Amino acid sequence: MGMKKVVSTPMLMSASCMAIAVALQVGVASSAYANDKLIELSKSNENWVMPGKNYDSNNYSESTQVNAENVKQLKHAWSFSTGELHGHEGAPLVIGDMMYVHSSFPNKTFALNLNDPGHILWQHSPKQDPAARSVACCDLVNRGLAYWPGDDKTPALVIKTQLDGHLVALNAKTGEEFWKVENGDIKVGQTLTQAPYVVHDLAIVGSSGAELGVRGHVTAYNVKTGEQAWRYYATGPDEEIGLADDFNSANPHYGQKGLGTATWEGDAWKIGGGTNWGWYAYDPQANLIYYGSGNPAPWNETMRPGDNKWTMTITARDADTGKMKFGYQKTPHDEWDFAGVNVIMLSEQTDKEGKKRKLLTHPDRNGIVYTLDRENGDLISADKLDDTVNVFKHVDLKSGLPVRDPEFGTRMDHKGTEICPSAMGYHNQGHDSYDPTKQLFFMGINHICMDWEPFMLPYRAGQFFVGATLWMYPGPKGDRQNYLGLGQIKAYNAITNTYKWEHMERFSVWGGTLATAGNLVFYGTLDGFLKARNSDTGELLWKHKLPSGVIGYPMTYEHKGVQYIAVMSGVGGWPGVGLVFDLQDPTAGLGAVGAFKNLQRYTQMGGSLEVFSLDGKNPYDDVNVANWTKGCI
Repeated sequence: MGMKKVVSTPMLMSASCMAIAVALQVGVASSAYANDKLIELSKSNENWVMPGKNYDSNNYSESTQVNAENVKQLKHAWSFSTGELHGHEGAPLVIGDMMYVHSSFPNKTFALNLNDPGHILWQHSPKQDPAARSVACCDLVNRGLAYWPGDDKTPALVIKTQLDGHLVALNAKTGEEFWKVENGDIKVGQTLTQAPYVVHDLAIVGSSGAELGVRGHVTAYNVKTGEQAWRYYATGPDEEIGLADDFNSANPHYGQKGLGTATWEGDAWKIGGGTNWGWYAYDPQANLIYYGSGNPAPWNETMRPGDNKWTMTITARDADTGKMKFGYQKTPHDEWDFAGVNVIMLSEQTDKEGKKRKLLTHPDRNGIVYTLDRENGDLISADKLDDTVNVFKHVDLKSGLPVRDPEFGTRMDHKGTEICPSAMGYHNQGHDSYDPTKQLFFMGINHICMDWEPFMLPYRAGQFFVGATLWMYPGPKGDRQNYLGLGQIKAYNAITNTYKWEHMERFSVWGGTLATAGNLVFYGTLDGFLKARNSDTGELLWKHKLPSGVIGYPMTYEHKGVQYIAVMSGVGGWPGVGLVFDLQDPTAGLGAVGAFKNLQRYTQMGGSLEVFSLDGKNPYDDVNVANWTKGCI
């Protein structure tokens, strides 16, 4: 793994007089630890400094200017085209007057000044190995950026991932590369699609590629130098997994030592998957990072006997050392590609026994939403995301094991039918939200089932290593004749284990949700709407048609007293592969083409950021803003 240090140089492009002055404000933090400064920045309604807004990863804003009473006055304020097609996942970052926007491959990054957001202060357009396109599993997506606020020696940095496996740090003021490292090798199928995560002075990132037999890892880099601080794997010997001395001591029945090899046949763990390409959360008091590891490889379960640990696992690691404190495997010996990388949201709630607990909640691909004690890993609850889940009858809370229904299992020489959820899961990559005042999680759901037929295949480095043919279609509550009713939006209480409200959607709610103190929940739809519902009742209050479908999550920020709602527009991702690559075979795209065959009738490709405010108020209401005059360039 090589590391290239790039010396920053002054910004080469010209900027407006006002933009120069504001750009210089981005920068130096006095705090000894980056996360201390990030915590303070995340408390401000003016900022969105990390995926999920804060370390709780709850996508919740205390802003109330836009609320359930006036949301009907929300109008388009401004937009920005990324110039790229394919899927636009994630959301932009906002720090003070600056907004940082990312794109799909080739992973461009743009710096905009919110006083004049039509002016690009800088852009980073990396040159990448085009071979990365051919080994990307499910479109050429990217889930966003990270921000490190700098100190008295190192400038503020924007951290990004590239599809070709590189992690890059950019000077937040100039856009110049500060350092660049190779995190994975695309020759064996290791790509990067996730948003990196900053904790202390570390940039943390996983990898993609389980569908190509990649062995998953999580790596921390020194954010100042790009040097690797630690790396641990999901499979293999204990020392390579990085088990802490007290690993799973509170729940030894989850499994402890030696299982990263003992639960695999022979050396199958070396190509065993378990990649993590989803979202992270962090508890500064416990100093633990939380994330989910993905599916084992190949999909064909016959080829990898055993529980296949520690794939499909809710993982807690010490931020400084990387050592794994606990791991709870949700789907031992996965048979359905229920990659467990989904969002983890942190909360503090009183449980049914009246005990105040620090919790993590995770809606999983396998159709179960889990709540654990985030300090020791105790399993608190495991509820079905929808009553149509049939692969599991329930989860035994004492053992933590799912009780399978063998009718909906998969095996060689058998075509499984009516399996719910499909490999897309009843939840996928969307970043959901949690309102701590209502104690409600707002979840975007898939409602898709499948038929599954496995086949044997050899492993070849850099080639797809799946071993199953899939047919997908709407779940029992959808319209199967017209292939509609593929999604839901739900409000869930993890303590009472109930859903306060739920509504069907034409297609999957793939991107996630935003909750605000204005009694609102926002989300985008694949057919190209941004919607707002009353978070208490679920009543649809407002919607706006966007240029393209949405697979990212909305975010909000305040600027000069105005609250804005922003969302990426740009259909793609796994549900959009048929549209973006013009595929017709219903089994293509790992089964997605058939499920979403009608998506092209409702939207087309396009990459942009769309921004809204009450009555469309925006910086250009002052006609002199960005008006060219001689002498100021």
